[in-house]
Amino acid sequence: MPGNGKNRSDVRPGLEVDIVLKQDQRTGKTTRGIVKELLTKSAFHPHGIKVKLTDGQVGRVQNIVAEPKQEPSLPGS
Repeated sequence: MPGNGKNRSDVRPGLEVDIVLKQDQRTGKTTRGIVKELLTKSAFHPHGIKVKLTDGQVGRVQNIVAEPKQEPSLPGS
């Protein structure tokens, strides 16, 4: 389900995303990480939903890279 990260409904904790940090907005340099929490409250933001990564960095989502990896469920559990 990779997307562009402008809709809050597409972004959730555990996703691997590319974000632009505040200091990188002029260059557009992206940083990859795992979403810890969503900071934008609105349903849509034209510059990307603002998130905090698990390492504490904050920026706006430019691209959703991958779904969180889930462990395969065992039969009978």
